[in-house]
Amino acid sequence: MLVRSFPLPRRGAVRLLAVLVVFATITTLRLGWSITEADDALAEQTIYRYFTRSDDFLKRFRPPSEDVQRQWRSLEKSSEPREPKTSQLEPPRREPSLASGDRTARHVGFSSLPDETARPNTKLIRHAPGWTMFENLYMSNGTLYIVTSEPLEWPALRYMISVPMIALNNPESIRAREPTPNLLSFISPREAESRWGDRVWEVKDWTFMITDPPQFLQHYYHFVAETFLGLWRMYSSMDPSIDAQGSTNLPMPGRIIAPYCSEEEWQDFEVAPFNQWFLRGIFPSLGLESARDWKARVSMTSSGGASKMKAFRFSNIILSDRSAAFRGEECPGKTDRIVSEAYLATKGLSSRWWWEPIRRSVLRYSGVQKDIMDRSAIWDGKWRGGLDVEGGEEDLEAVELAVRNIPIVVSYIVRTNRRMLRPEDHQSLLVSLTDLCTSKGWTFNVVHAEHMTREEQIQMAANTTIMLGVHGNGLTHLVWMPSTPLSTVIEMFYPGGFAMDYEWTARALGHRHYGIQNDT
Repeated sequence: MLVRSFPLPRRGAVRLLAVLVVFATITTLRLGWSITEADDALAEQTIYRYFTRSDDFLKRFRPPSEDVQRQWRSLEKSSEPREPKTSQLEPPRREPSLASGDRTARHVGFSSLPDETARPNTKLIRHAPGWTMFENLYMSNGTLYIVTSEPLEWPALRYMISVPMIALNNPESIRAREPTPNLLSFISPREAESRWGDRVWEVKDWTFMITDPPQFLQHYYHFVAETFLGLWRMYSSMDPSIDAQGSTNLPMPGRIIAPYCSEEEWQDFEVAPFNQWFLRGIFPSLGLESARDWKARVSMTSSGGASKMKAFRFSNIILSDRSAAFRGEECPGKTDRIVSEAYLATKGLSSRWWWEPIRRSVLRYSGVQKDIMDRSAIWDGKWRGGLDVEGGEEDLEAVELAVRNIPIVVSYIVRTNRRMLRPEDHQSLLVSLTDLCTSKGWTFNVVHAEHMTREEQIQMAANTTIMLGVHGNGLTHLVWMPSTPLSTVIEMFYPGGFAMDYEWTARALGHRHYGIQNDT
């Protein structure tokens, strides 16, 4: 039986925790330099326009044409003022041209016109168990279709999708979630032509589709630090040049679809209203579709009867499926984090700063000052950090330099409902941490998130060097901490409640993690 609170050994644990805070700081760089903007801003704009001007996905990621390369070379020699570099997820500003004489601004209607290319074959871009990136994935009558002549060349369906039912950790539930053909199927180009003819309508821009039930999506940690973290890890692997300032050439995704969740079930309006706020802060133009919207799409493809079936073609789409990720090799038993499959599959493809466009977008939306946002960027090229990096002499040198230069801020996330320290232990910890931080000249924050606005919570995390608290949702804010040699998460577990949730996430984002558990 889980208890509402748990004790720490009287003197030993409090001293141990204080020692760990010091240890985490000394053995884990705010410096006086800053990262300057690159001098090739206009060339970056040209790259962006090249990537986004074509409807053919493959053309976006092929080498630029000779004409484009000549433009770049001429830009290098030009001394004229240049446009500002694209920052984070902001597309280059373009002035609309709607003059009647401008034929490039005119089109017939607002959907793709049927032609001989209306049914291009489906292509696999990237794949990890539970995370699959497609070009040209089709949907008709509620079934997703992979149009291909070589189905055996594809991953098994069970590694891409699952029956969207509540997941229980027992054999019956595991078997029941195995995929069925009505969820995702292979279809030959000839059969696609026979079924749909030219009645195929393109859904342009990138789509993020989450095929999970609402079981985990309402939860701030599981949505942001697992599902979205994995989606972005896969997507960001298409731009290995993401830099420490969060600049990227990736276009904003067009929509997120949760076909098996109602709005109330996945946008956490009542539970902990962070999910939709988080998404709108990053992608102001993002379309959010839930079960009702998906049902409408399904109905639209079948309203003409069997002889007039239609299909939507998602030009670029990422499928996220939690149960499918647990069928991989990295997630079950090793990390228990579905995002770990996506992380492993893109190792060597993703930038060191892959999460920075998201982190900085949220921080900017929350009113965080630029000098605080840049606490990660000042380490570009001077400290590697991250899950795959082994500590060495360079790491120790960075730590020593950071101790002398970074303003250390310790934030204690207080829980007041369940899984909390006993009042006397909580008070003793407060006294010890206050004394420690005062003696070291550090800043100490006691965080009661329930009394703070969402902006204030993000601002707190962005300014935190060491975050500690009892295992729980509040530690999710570690995803907004800067990645520095001193960034540390200290997690306290109740007896029998150890979990790897925040350990893996912290390390993947370049933070150290220490766990404390008392079983007495």
